[in-house]
Parts: sequence; structure tokens; C-alpha cells
Amino acid sequence: MSVNTSTEAATLLNDVDIEAVGNLIQAVSTDSSKSATTWRARVTWLGAFRSEAKVRSFDPIPSDEPAALGGTDSAPNPVEQVLAALGNCLAVGYAANATARGIEIDELSIDISGNLDLHTFLGLRPGGHAGFDDIAVDVKLQSSATSAELAELHEHVLQTSPVGHTLRSTIPVETTITFA
Repeated sequence: MSVNTSTEAATLLNDVDIEAVGNLIQAVSTDSSKSATTWRARVTWLGAFRSEAKVRSFDPIPSDEPAALGGTDSAPNPVEQVLAALGNCLAVGYAANATARGIEIDELSIDISGNLDLHTFLGLRPGGHAGFDDIAVDVKLQSSATSAELAELHEHVLQTSPVGHTLRSTIPVETTITFA
């Protein structure tokens, strides 16, 4: 990071651009149509259990399965990516909301694990549950803020995490197929 100037010090906390976040909040509160966003990814199969997701202009995100599941273990598998997406979303939530509250984060790490039974995925229990049975999240947050401030921050982040909310809720998923 560059050397802080007085302007940078005034507008950055936790490396978050306070002015940019404030402008977004103001824009959405003034015009609620600005809150409706659409996010996209395009996944291309590369052979075997390998695929890659293209998101905006970023380098493709690879996916594969561990060798024990028949893959080549060249990248995280989709369920690991779900766990990572949750952790990344929570990290954004902590950074954004701590910054909005004037709380400086000294250190933040999030360990996530999930239990998944492979019976349905492998076709051994048709109609069963193929997803995670549970997900455990262990947040380690170091800050000079009070325990009460951090507990309030934590609860707010859990209640406002888009990925967390998606995982806790039943949402419609509409899938179509085109035969070429």
C-alpha cells in the first residue's frame, strides 16, 4: 500500500474507501432502483471433473475434484468454493461494517468447514439431500473495540451477508438446458 497522505488517512479505515461506501449507501437510499443488481458467471467444462468459471474480466476460476473423488486435484472443488464464498462474503461484511462503525480491525481470519454425505451425489440414495448437512464458521477478530461493539458487529454481519443469507434460505433456482 502507498504511504498514507492526510487525505488517504481521512478516507481509509481497514483499507476500505469510506467515501465510496458512503456514496453507494447514499445513492441506494435516494433511489431504491439502484439496489437491484444482477451478478453473473459463465462456467465452461474442460474435461473430466475440471471446469472454470469466468466472472467479469477476471482470470478464470478453476474447479476440479480431489483424486479420491476421481478428479486430478488441480483446483478447489465446487463445495469448497461455496465455503470460500461464504468466508469471503463475511470478510467483506466485517470490513465494511467495522469501517462504518469506526472500528479498526487488527486481524481477521475465518475458518469454515461443512459436513456433506456423498450418498446422494454418488446415486446411492436417490432423492436424498446432496448438499451440506451443516456448516461451521469460526471467526477470529482482533480489534481494540469493546467486546460489546464486536458482538454487535458480528451479529450485524451474520444478518446482512448475501452469501450467508443465500445458504440459510430456500431460494428458487430455475435451470434450463439447450441441446445443440
